[in-house]
Amino acid sequence: MNDFRFIPLHNHKAGDTMKCPYCHTIGDRVIDSRIVRDGDVIRRRRKCTVCGKRYTTYEYIENVTLTVIKRDGRREEFDKKKLEHGIRLACSKRPISYKTIEETVDTIIEKLHVLQHKEISHRIIGEMVMEELKRIDHVAYVRFASVYRQFEAKEDFVREVREIEKSESAL
Repeated sequence: MNDFRFIPLHNHKAGDTMKCPYCHTIGDRVIDSRIVRDGDVIRRRRKCTVCGKRYTTYEYIENVTLTVIKRDGRREEFDKKKLEHGIRLACSKRPISYKTIEETVDTIIEKLHVLQHKEISHRIIGEMVMEELKRIDHVAYVRFASVYRQFEAKEDFVREVREIEKSESAL
């Protein structure tokens, strides 16, 4: 299965030229364009109109930096690796594939972007993680919830498990 789609060259706008990496002049011609990585990237093969050499450029969607408002009020840049690490910890020693964890992280990030906020509370992210983990694995969900909600007694765990049982019996 190919991970690219051909883009007709007539979609390329006149004036969309780049500096040649070889002769450093501005002026090229796009000779091939393809969509790669499920539409996240456009790959263009270009030919310099001055020196004739070919080179490749990639166009990516610019991501807006997301700031997380932490529990103590501090603000820090959203870090995908921290999100993935927290989910991995909750899923450790569970029958959950790496691919499922990656897909879960991607789903949460997509949901965050849909909100279109530059700043987002840790609570919203935590609730999204718990929602996804509850769907995937109840043990991973309770593990994450115990840290996120700061469980202090066994009754907190029991209450959470009973909530899961209630929601399952309602289905």
